[in-house]
Amino acid sequence: MIEIKETTIKDIDNIQRLWADGDVMRFVGFPNGLHQTNEEMKGWFRWIESNRPVLNHYSIFEDGNYCGESFYEIDEEHHSAALDIKLFEFARGRGIATAGLSYAIEEAFQNGAEIVWVNPNPENTKAIALYKRLGFQPKGFPEDLISEDEEQNSIYMELRKD
Repeated sequence: MIEIKETTIKDIDNIQRLWADGDVMRFVGFPNGLHQTNEEMKGWFRWIESNRPVLNHYSIFEDGNYCGESFYEIDEEHHSAALDIKLFEFARGRGIATAGLSYAIEEAFQNGAEIVWVNPNPENTKAIALYKRLGFQPKGFPEDLISEDEEQNSIYMELRKD
């Protein structure tokens, strides 16, 4: 059974392990994993906790085993929310990502987003296929997300509430 719950301080060790996995983090620029100290993780969690419900982080379990995370962050000015999901390799291809991301999408919509978006690496074909199955459409990057000094190395896909 898949369980998706709001992340608590008790989940930090799981998240720290997830982020340190190079396979999990390769498409977001950390092929050797992202190694955070316990203090950095606690600071990150305080940021999450102090900004709910404009952003939120969820821990995903299957039969009590930690599988990964999903996340959203709402830009209140544009009524849009960035989404993210990361799963350990053993949890992929079994519907867990669909459940985890769908949960984050619904929560973002309930908390004020009219649009949710993702920006996968073009080489992450499995993630792109997931997003398309959930109804995301490829579009051009909105002006507010483009930085003049940043080269675009991802694609923009969005899903509208209506």
